[in-house]
Amino acid sequence: MKNIEEINQSNVKKIISERKHPDFFPGDIIKVGVRITEGKRDRIQYFEGVCIAKKNRDINSSFTVRKISFGEGVERTFALYSPIVDTIKVVRSGKVRRAKLYYLRDRTGKSARIAEKIKKKIGIDIETKIQEVTEENVMPATEDKSSQEAKEETPKEEKKAEATKEETTKVKSEPAQENVQAKEEQKKEQSKDKTEQKK
Repeated sequence: MKNIEEINQSNVKKIISERKHPDFFPGDIIKVGVRITEGKRDRIQYFEGVCIAKKNRDINSSFTVRKISFGEGVERTFALYSPIVDTIKVVRSGKVRRAKLYYLRDRTGKSARIAEKIKKKIGIDIETKIQEVTEENVMPATEDKSSQEAKEETPKEEKKAEATKEETTKVKSEPAQENVQAKEEQKKEQSKDKTEQKK
């Protein structure tokens, strides 16, 4: 016979495969799309506010959202895997230092604000792969590789040195030619000036 916990876990897996909710934490401003049935029609109404509490209990997981509507504080608790909850969107991540933000109930205005959490994004996604330790990839292989790398590096270094020498000789020869041409032009101009002065 299956245990109740096993049944709940299987139900949670089934629900997660159908729809995925983003990861959110207390302090985040979230927008919850709630399904409302009016007669035969279904519509989605959005409830946007600060998540002040989150409870993780498999299928019984829930979260509480608080917003201020017309100067009055309104809190609503949703079951995370409920069919009523259609979508959850994280509008803004908040930087808080506790799991339950019940102290916000007593605060209004500027004192009820929560600082925004700035996430640092690095351009490269790093994946760590676990390698099995065998005799091949421990000591003997590293010694062979180091000797091969040393042999490969010496020809490369020689090629780099030759390439840099060629570049420097080219760079030196080009300005020398330009200088010779400039001097010749100056001599011609001076000779023209002298001939004009004589006339």
